[in-house]
Amino acid sequence: MLSTLEALRTLPTTLQTVDEFEQWEQQHPHEGSYEFVRGRIIEKNDMKQAEYLILKFLTRLFAATAAYQAGDELTPEMDSYVDNTRKRRPDLAYFSLAQIRATANGERQRTLFPIEILSDSEFYEDVLEKIQDYFDAGARLVWYVIPKQKKIYVYTSPDESKAFKGSDVISAAPVIPDFQFTVADLFA
Repeated sequence: MLSTLEALRTLPTTLQTVDEFEQWEQQHPHEGSYEFVRGRIIEKNDMKQAEYLILKFLTRLFAATAAYQAGDELTPEMDSYVDNTRKRRPDLAYFSLAQIRATANGERQRTLFPIEILSDSEFYEDVLEKIQDYFDAGARLVWYVIPKQKKIYVYTSPDESKAFKGSDVISAAPVIPDFQFTVADLFA
């Protein structure tokens, strides 16, 4: 198995489709994970401990929702396909039970609700591109968690967002109406 550094040195530059990228991944086992966007292979950094605490808070809260009781999942680092040239891996992604079952047949799924946690290595342009990709894939809601600011930006379209912080109550409605909490609790 290639280390992440070795894999980065051997990344092909001629891949054009997600299928080509996934074939390359199967032929070249490596550590780490990647996104594929229009011929670019983008390394996903490992989650830091502080980010893991956010993930833990959100997944445990999700377990109390009707969606979870119905078999839906809020899954870390799961592939979310945009089209044949883009595949993203959100930090957390919501998938319905029907979508999960469809993967058994090899059907590629797109999350309706991705959650991203801003890392130190991301640039504003990267964030905007990801948000656009998620909405291009049919997302109805995108959350971008900014730990350093203790804020969550809620996007209802690529061009419409609202920042939540402190005592603001954030909700995943209309996707998961009973998935809500006070922002300060996430960062406590």
